[in-house]
Amino acid sequence: MVTDPRTLADVSEGALLAEIFPLLQGGPGMPVGPGDDAAVLATGPASVVTTDSMVRGLDWLDEWSTPADVATKLLTQNLADVAAMGATPTAVLVSLMADPQVPVEWVLEFARGLGESARLSGPQGVAVAGGDLSSAPPGVLVLSMTALGDMDGRNPVLRGGARPGDVVTVYGTLGRSGAGLAMLLGGADPGSQPPGIRTECIAHHLRPVAPIPEGAHAADAGATSMIDVSDGLLRDGHRIAEASGVRLALTSEGLEPHVRSIAGAVGDDALDQVLTGGEEHSLLATFPGEPPRGWWPIGRVEEGAGVTLDGEPQQPRGWDHFSG
Repeated sequence: MVTDPRTLADVSEGALLAEIFPLLQGGPGMPVGPGDDAAVLATGPASVVTTDSMVRGLDWLDEWSTPADVATKLLTQNLADVAAMGATPTAVLVSLMADPQVPVEWVLEFARGLGESARLSGPQGVAVAGGDLSSAPPGVLVLSMTALGDMDGRNPVLRGGARPGDVVTVYGTLGRSGAGLAMLLGGADPGSQPPGIRTECIAHHLRPVAPIPEGAHAADAGATSMIDVSDGLLRDGHRIAEASGVRLALTSEGLEPHVRSIAGAVGDDALDQVLTGGEEHSLLATFPGEPPRGWWPIGRVEEGAGVTLDGEPQQPRGWDHFSG
């Protein structure tokens, strides 16, 4: 139900920002927050920076995603990239490029959702340090975020450090977001699903949950490589394999619990979703010995190239921004 009839064309930039700023998360590491020419952050000696964007109609549909859903997804995909380097997220900047006919209510609900999600991201939350507003052509709504993180004295965990003999592991789920998207594209109503795996998969697609603190824990435990599973296990696994000059040898035995967990939602497509489903934002990492608690073994690193499943070569299938 629309309670605010205004569109962005009805308000000035300054007036809109005055309503947005109180909805966002600050933090002790931000001596100067949004509202000046730039924010001031108290960062450590080594910082991590990443950025990601979302486009309405391509990365989400208003038919099933609320503004708060979009805010949570945008924040999660950025923080997961920071965590995959072994860093602790500290702050984000967000930019909005919008058709002036976009309702003010949409923007404020987005900001409220972003503030709430940022407050819940880690023990001290993540500061929203500011960003930018810009008009866009009719129908266009684009959101972009830059996230910063602190290495806290650690060396970054790169994609290129996996070595033969390492254990391939994942922390988090596989295939749930892809399964949720498949159900939504098939006509499932996110508001009318009974409790169970179908509801869980749809919820994970709309508001993915990433194991953000585990990136730093993996770095402390000696992870040799790590990546955020954003474009699918096979595609992101190939990225580690290529960067490291090795082969990731996955096993059906290791993947079976993930396949079984979503079979009730997508049936025979469960394995394909585990292998190719994007926007999961779990962490894929390799360790030289016994992986730490919570990291589930799904294979081994071998000499060679690419990714295999039970010895069979696998193409880097998954999400690609330009070829689908």
